[in-house]
Amino acid sequence: MRYYIIAGEASGDLHGSNLIKALRQRDNNAVIQAWGGDKMEAAGATLVRHYRDLAFMGFVEVLKHLPTILGNIAFCKKDILEFKPDVLIFIDYPGFNMRIAEWAKKQGFRTVYYISPTVWAWKENRVKKIKRDVDLMMVILPFEADFYKDRWQHDVVYTGHPLIEVIQHEKEIVPIEPISTDKPIIAILPGSRRQEILTKLPVMLQMVKYYPQYRFVIAKAPALPDDLYTDIIGDKDVLFLQNQTYNILKQATAALVTSGTATLETALFGVPQVVCYKAEPISFWIAKRIVKVKYISLVNLIMDKPVVTELIQGDLNESRLKAELDKILTDGPELQQMKSDYAGLWSKLGSKSASREAADAITKLLST
Repeated sequence: MRYYIIAGEASGDLHGSNLIKALRQRDNNAVIQAWGGDKMEAAGATLVRHYRDLAFMGFVEVLKHLPTILGNIAFCKKDILEFKPDVLIFIDYPGFNMRIAEWAKKQGFRTVYYISPTVWAWKENRVKKIKRDVDLMMVILPFEADFYKDRWQHDVVYTGHPLIEVIQHEKEIVPIEPISTDKPIIAILPGSRRQEILTKLPVMLQMVKYYPQYRFVIAKAPALPDDLYTDIIGDKDVLFLQNQTYNILKQATAALVTSGTATLETALFGVPQVVCYKAEPISFWIAKRIVKVKYISLVNLIMDKPVVTELIQGDLNESRLKAELDKILTDGPELQQMKSDYAGLWSKLGSKSASREAADAITKLLST
């Protein structure tokens, strides 16, 4: 079979790579072409575009890069027609993927979506397009299947969350590579996009002067240049390591984490965290009026309660961040409750292998 996979972010590259491995176990003759990253390429896909050239964050940033985005869409359609896949697989990245899905369905291609757009948070009407344009929707959060069924009478496949199998493997099998320091580590996960790093990392690094007894270690995004980080770090005594996010988390005492997948990864590793979010004022103003969720972190969304503190926009400042970091560095009631909730998070997500479940569902679709 011929598979065309589109992922537009680092997390999609990770989950796409595991899906590719699972598909290859079921299809020895699989030919896979993809938009993604190094992990998907290493898993056996021929890479068409790297996600580092696709990740634009926020309403204003998207408008600034609209000609590039439209050019990518046109190129993608042309490439799909030339490749002639048996199935198109979309991984998250809805602004781009939903456009391609609509076009692909009209062209007669089979369409699969792995990791649903967050239609329960905003743009709920996208479900109408999903029902029309996507042959198989696979969701990864426990409440998403109920959302589709109860609100839209639409059946989807719940695969479980793909991070479960990834982090179980990391915790049980992959050995720790000791980080060169004699101090306990505070991890900084500032995100994978240039704009979010420029916005949040300077605030996060203000904590260095308050905690000389800790070693701050930044998890560097692989697709971004070193000087982006060194210009912000300046003369601060901070490490930054590439392709070692999980290794850092396995050794961290606490973490400062940008909102997104990293909040869930940090929680599954059992690391106490403070969630940090700051966007351009106009982007935030727009988002606040259209996004319908109580929380911005996956941990709190899944548990439906404030397990981790979220410092959003103006609240992400030096004094608030220090106060919240103090709490998770002290063995008090806040820390104990967070650890208890982390255990509940594992229980709620279950133990399914999402990539195997997804590959099975895709194989079943293609056999009909």
